[in-house]
Amino acid sequence: MDTKLVVVRGGGDIATGTIYKLFQSGFSVVVLEIEKPSTIRRLAAFSQAIYQERCTVEGVSCRKATTWQQAKKWMTQGEIPILVDPQAELLKKIKPFVLVDAILAKKNLGTNRLMAPITVALGPGFEAGKDVDVVIETMRGHHLGRVITSGFAIPDTKIPGEIGGYTKERVIYAPVSGVLKAEKQIADIVNKDDLIAMIEDTPVLASISGVLRGLICPGYQVKAGLKIADIDPRIAEQENCYTISDKARCIAGGVLEAILSQTERIKNGTNQS
Repeated sequence: MDTKLVVVRGGGDIATGTIYKLFQSGFSVVVLEIEKPSTIRRLAAFSQAIYQERCTVEGVSCRKATTWQQAKKWMTQGEIPILVDPQAELLKKIKPFVLVDAILAKKNLGTNRLMAPITVALGPGFEAGKDVDVVIETMRGHHLGRVITSGFAIPDTKIPGEIGGYTKERVIYAPVSGVLKAEKQIADIVNKDDLIAMIEDTPVLASISGVLRGLICPGYQVKAGLKIADIDPRIAEQENCYTISDKARCIAGGVLEAILSQTERIKNGTNQS
């Protein structure tokens, strides 16, 4: 078994922090995504390759593959392959050493410890030592990135993390269902009540002034209540739209720690505490 092969379920912006760090640390990473990702911070997420065949985040290229053979080809060329495979069917063909669930659905969508010798999940919805080997804390604060080998991550509060003094005010949800048409682009500076998108005939307005940090892919069929945009009130942070966030990097560090410590556990034949 290739102890450097890692499969990551999910390619959103938080997952991208983990994918990037593992790739830069010498692991062979394969990403599995859904057919139409709803990533908001698209310019800092490898999931964008699903829509445009290839994307680059901080100098690392991710390329869409349709088969395992093609995925292996992209890896030999120094690119990270991403496949549409929401049910992780690829695991019937390959045996990764590590499986990371980075879907961040706040619930388990089918990941289990039989998928790989080492299984890691990000955030709530999983019990470490039962559903997966390790859970990584995703809640902002003192415990962000903590490696949990027994028990659960902090439950979802449904309150966005604070940025520039704003929490829920900076996040925009779809007021109606329908196809979204963008009127602004990610990294645009907006004022409160500026038109940033249309959903059919319904306008979507900026909730606060700042930088449009994230906006769901134009043409996406949204449902009422879906998170569709994110505004950073800090104008000086405009360049951050294109880079991995501090939160994603911290979580990625926890994932790397978990993989290395679990690898040592397997080598030594010790039981997980």
